[in-house]
Amino acid sequence: PSKKKGAPQAPAETPPPKPQDTSTKHVSLEVATYSDSDSVTVFTPSVNASIENVTAGATISGSYLLDVVSAASVDIVSTASRRWVEARQAGSLEGEYKPHDFGILLAGSFSSEPDYASYSLGAQMTKDFNEKNTTILGGFGFGHDTIGRHFTPFSVFSRTLITANFHGGITQVLNRTTVGSLVGDIIIESGDQSKPYRYIPMFSKQVAANTANGATIDWVNLHRLPERPLEQLPLTRERYALTSRLAHRFETSTLRLEERVYWDTWALVASSTDVRWIFDIGRRVSLWPHARFHVQNAVNFWQKAYISGAAPGWNLPEYRTGDRELGPLWTTTGGGGLRFHLGPNADPRSFSLSFTADILYTSFLDDIYLTSQTGGLGAVTVEGEL
Repeated sequence: PSKKKGAPQAPAETPPPKPQDTSTKHVSLEVATYSDSDSVTVFTPSVNASIENVTAGATISGSYLLDVVSAASVDIVSTASRRWVEARQAGSLEGEYKPHDFGILLAGSFSSEPDYASYSLGAQMTKDFNEKNTTILGGFGFGHDTIGRHFTPFSVFSRTLITANFHGGITQVLNRTTVGSLVGDIIIESGDQSKPYRYIPMFSKQVAANTANGATIDWVNLHRLPERPLEQLPLTRERYALTSRLAHRFETSTLRLEERVYWDTWALVASSTDVRWIFDIGRRVSLWPHARFHVQNAVNFWQKAYISGAAPGWNLPEYRTGDRELGPLWTTTGGGGLRFHLGPNADPRSFSLSFTADILYTSFLDDIYLTSQTGGLGAVTVEGEL
């Protein structure tokens, strides 16, 4: 039946308000390249994405990259091998929940290449004090690496490297424009991480004493002994590092300083100093110079020329390596970057395009084949909020 005219009507129900989306979605795409004077080139595209909900205190982020490496370095040529090309895939995923002054972060990563596979898991806890002017953190992680040989299944040949790491630190707001932090790391490694492709030339005592720094491949092959054993490193290693950071905001620029001191049970001691000064050129352009200096001594079993006895006994040294990154060296890096903020006037930094370039020069102080190496590293990055 029809309703009578003038009869009271039930009020229309008001639809509930839609929940406001307080999350921020961030995506970045980067293409990086590296090339050096030792005939090594690397091409690395990568993608990073994150979703952050400030209201809920939750963040989830992930990354994926592909390394394409091409090498015909002096170490490869010295073993009569040809240039090789190899690809590595790596990814990571992490989530953090910090609704108030206490937070926990869980993370995992993987890496895969034809002769190497690894994964890691970790957790970190943070706690804010003093109205969030002081933050302490602590965490631990576990890593599992499988080392193999190209074209050989892991079931036929493989070695396992187990890594446990612990870290703790503090971040302190020193004043309205300055923030400092101090973080300590302990990394314990167990397993054989010797390179299965690295063969070490052996010399008599007389020849070893007269081996010049940077001795050429032809000289080494002419004067070395017939035996050429594989690299052999110690099966355990404990690493320690202490990293301090300081960031200060000036009126139109930000200065970032970092110092890292490292030492380990192989007697390697190193220092790395990094400086970056970011200048704001208006609201839409930032540029920065960048400088870094690294210096280290050698591990306690390092020899430029390893000594062996004559056949058939040979009497090989227990530990031997051709990895010049374990020898005495220093590296200086210089370059900079440029970032354009292309977002709308209300928020120009919501979308940006960045260019970075660095030149690296390394001096090897006690090594055959090479006395120095020059490399270049560049990257183009696109970042945006969705």
